[in-house]
Order: sequence, then C-alpha cells, then structure tokens
Amino acid sequence: MKKLAILFLTLFLVGLPMATRAESLKEKRDDTRYLAGAVPEVDGKVVFSKEFQIPGMSQAQIYDTMKKWITERLKENNNQESRVVYENQAEGTIAGIGEEWLVFRSAALMLDRSLMNYQITVTCMPNSCRVELEKIRYNYRDTENYKAEEWITDKYALKKDKKKLVRAMAKWRRKTVDFADDLFFDVAVAFGAPDTRPKAQKKKEEENKATSIVAGAGPVVIGQGGNLTTAGKESADMPGYIEVDLKQIPAELYALIGNCKLVISIGDEEFNMTNMTANAGGALGKQSGKVVAYCSLSADQPYEAMDKAGNYTLKLYAPNQTAPTAVIECKKLSVQEAKSGQPRTYVGEITKILMKK
Repeated sequence: MKKLAILFLTLFLVGLPMATRAESLKEKRDDTRYLAGAVPEVDGKVVFSKEFQIPGMSQAQIYDTMKKWITERLKENNNQESRVVYENQAEGTIAGIGEEWLVFRSAALMLDRSLMNYQITVTCMPNSCRVELEKIRYNYRDTENYKAEEWITDKYALKKDKKKLVRAMAKWRRKTVDFADDLFFDVAVAFGAPDTRPKAQKKKEEENKATSIVAGAGPVVIGQGGNLTTAGKESADMPGYIEVDLKQIPAELYALIGNCKLVISIGDEEFNMTNMTANAGGALGKQSGKVVAYCSLSADQPYEAMDKAGNYTLKLYAPNQTAPTAVIECKKLSVQEAKSGQPRTYVGEITKILMKK
C-alpha cells in the first residue's frame, strides 16, 4: 500500500510542473490578432484575400510568376488532392485546390491535427494580382467534418463580448488565420520581397534580397527598396522593444505594416480593451508635416469604438507570432468618410513607435 501511495505521489509531483506550465502558457497567450475581423467574410462565405501591386510587371510576367508559385506550393503537400485545377492565361486566372494538415499539438505519444481542404484563386492583371483563399473545410479524426463558415467565423468562434475565443473552436481559428498569413507572405516572397519571418518558419531563403514591401491602404506593394535596419533606444515600458526615432522610421516598418496582421487596440487597461483587426489594411505617411498612420476598417466592421476614441494603438503581428513585432501609438486626427460598401479609413498622428528587437 505504501509503495502504491509513493507511486501516485511521484506521478503527481512529476505532473504538477507540467500542469503549472500549461496554465502559465494559457495565461500568457495573446489572442489579440485572432479576435474580431480576423476571419473575413464575403456574402456569408469565409474568404481570405490580399491584393499585391508589382509596378512595372506585365500581366504575362505576373501570371508566369504566380503559376510557378502555386504549382510548387501545392506540390509541397505531397498528395494528389493538391493541384492546379484551372488556368487561363488570357484571363489571367489560376485556381488550385489543396489538402494539408493543420497541426495543433505534436508531442511524444500525442498528435492533435485536422485535415484542411481549401481553394486558392489567383487573378493576374498588369502591375497587380489578387490572391483568394476560400472554400475551407476541415476533417477531424476522420469522423468530424466542419465548414469554415460554421466553425471559425466571429459568430461561432468568439464569445459574446468579442474579447475572447470560444475554446472549442479556438485552435482551428488560430491555425487557419496563421495559414492564410503565411500563404500571403509566400506570395510576396515569390515577387522578390524579403522573408522577414523567423528562420524556423521560412520556406525559402531570401536573406540576400534587398527589396522590401511597402503597403498602401490595403494592397501589398512590391519593389520599393529600403534599408532593413532598426535603430533606437531600449523601451522602458516594454522590455525587448526599441523605441524608434520618428524622424528616422526604418523601411522595415513599411514592410511590416503591409504584410502583417494589423490590430487596433483602444483603451489603457490590459483586460478592458477593445481590439479589432483592420481588415482593409494600413499604411504610413505624412500629413501637414506630421508622421501619420492610416488604418482602414472594411465596410462590414463596426466602427463606433474608433469614432469615439481619441487615442489608440496599432499592433503589427507577423505570421504565427503571438507577440506584436511593432507597436504604434496614435492620436486620432481625422476620419475619411467612405461611400456605402467602401472601407472607412482613420488617420492618426504617430506619437510613439516600438519595434521588437
């Protein structure tokens, strides 16, 4: 009996640190980038989309680049279900279907994953192209089948206050948003943009390329050169971040705002903030001699909180990252009114920029 008690006590003591660590990780998880607006919908369907502007490239050149990219990307899945199913050079259209695993957790004697099917459609035009990820379906444990529209949308995957994820759907929503971000990042890299993702997540080595990504309000613009270095003083408020001189904003920040998830945070209290994704994108610029940031909400996003806010913070999240790569504090200057169905753009004077070291 004593031996049995000792055995149970030993197992308890061994498992306690793991449980404590799991709780600690749970508490530290920052789901800001996965909250309201992170999963876009068009006419009730989940459609992740991104427009890329490549000045100086003809439609034929863009088509050839995208055909090569999508063919190689789908081949990486190593299955017959992933392939190009339609191509029309005259129209500039390429479509492919994919099937691959979303791995939620992988450990000794433990593999939690879901098979995901999807469609990618590329529309090529002179100087630009549009990439759409849609028709997302999941197969879990061979017995459970879900559509993205009924599983990862704001309606089903967010709690009523829109500040937390519903636990049952959270892992699908996180992994799908990360997948879409990573896919769009791959497209930018295919056009010559630098791969600024952590090395462990890179699929291609592009470190020697000097081009960067510069965003307008929404699209990613490829081909603007820039020095990707960050200089500044250590932040006293956020350890691990550098405060950037507003007179010397690095080109890297322009690349980030064009290719990262842009989250707007309103409020000063950590657990009482309003967070939303700027679905229509953002950009940096100057207005009346002031350094400003533009952020745009799509027509279907609520904007009352932004209209009332005097100050807000923009957080830029790179693919698969839970901590922001850059934090931009803003004082609202104006709102650019939009016609029905068009994005609503806010202009804010930048008061502080922090970038992760």
